[in-house]
Amino acid sequence: MNQVTGSQAADVESQYHAEFAVGAHSARHLRRVLRLRLGRSGLSHVADAAELALTELVADVVRHVPGRRCRVCFLLQPDGVRVEAADGCPRLPVAAEADALGEGGRGLAIVAAVADRWGVTPYADGRGKTVWFECGSPAEPPGS
Repeated sequence: MNQVTGSQAADVESQYHAEFAVGAHSARHLRRVLRLRLGRSGLSHVADAAELALTELVADVVRHVPGRRCRVCFLLQPDGVRVEAADGCPRLPVAAEADALGEGGRGLAIVAAVADRWGVTPYADGRGKTVWFECGSPAEPPGS
């Protein structure tokens, strides 16, 4: 008989990688995968913020990256998660002043608002970049 021992968090791989052309339903799929992994790792306290920031990264790829190809990586850490979206587009994202009635321009502001840290790492060869964020504030203990 097979028997599983140890904590549930130990059973979840600490990394998830996917590479594909993103589209209209990609963010929803990736949010589900992220929430499942965070929940199974005891990191549910960062799921809402991480899902929202992930949605913005995927939306930026859909809007701004020719071919919409990207590589998404979730790196589970003891107290949170690092999410990366890498693509082959050399243009770096710029936090723009959003028009009050405009449909865009708020993505990086949202990421900055919900993530503990975020940034952009250009490829050394200038042929792309990785946009990343980290969510890892511990949950408030009950009764505080």
